[in-house]
Amino acid sequence: MTIKPVVLEVDNLKIVGQLYLPGEDDQSKYPAVCVCHGVPSGKPPDPNDGGYPQLAERICRHGFAVFIFNFRGTGASEGNLDILGWTRDLGAAIDYLYALPEVDNSRLSVLGFSGGAAVSVFVASKDKRVSYVIACSCPAQFTFLAANELQSMIERFRSIGAIRDKDFPRSVEEWVGGFRVVSPVEYVAGIAPRPLLLVHGNADEVVDVSHAHELYDRAEEPKQLAIIEGGGHRLRQNEKGVTIITDWLKSRLLE
Repeated sequence: MTIKPVVLEVDNLKIVGQLYLPGEDDQSKYPAVCVCHGVPSGKPPDPNDGGYPQLAERICRHGFAVFIFNFRGTGASEGNLDILGWTRDLGAAIDYLYALPEVDNSRLSVLGFSGGAAVSVFVASKDKRVSYVIACSCPAQFTFLAANELQSMIERFRSIGAIRDKDFPRSVEEWVGGFRVVSPVEYVAGIAPRPLLLVHGNADEVVDVSHAHELYDRAEEPKQLAIIEGGGHRLRQNEKGVTIITDWLKSRLLE
């Protein structure tokens, strides 16, 4: 396995990621998986959690090129958390993967978690270069948009370092309007006829499992819904959830 650091430039911001390749310069073309993380919670990290790099390595070992990156306002990437900006970050990641000589761009998938799943559905519905979509713990729509909650939400993001500039957002209404635009239930039908997998835990403490059923009902075939009994919100840490994801990818992209 080869791991390469990657820096993309989007809106004059550095978006930092890593590319995982199964082989070492063997001229192969691999199916690709672009992994999209969720909105940061600010909770202290679990020292036993290998995070998205661990997930990327696991998927890569099955024969996939895997790209993980930090959306703007998170990790080593620059900027402030902005959901419409996240859609442009994912667009740039798809541009990058699509042009890679090591990637079979006819087998390009996005794998999103929570807020990253919402962004994945939104972007994939419009970008036909994406051939497969997996949305885990995906909200049908964002539910924290009540006017009396916005300022406390912004302050929370500021306190955990996801909003870094003191004059951001310049317009709270425009900023929150982005979350209203990126509403997966309005776009999920646009993924068809490309295959869609929805994965959700029925004990999700952040996004109720009813969101998964709402998305599944609105989506067109081919679609699949996997409900993880007892599964919480962080499905990348759920062994059954990760197995369902990897098996689904292998059955479709490695045929």
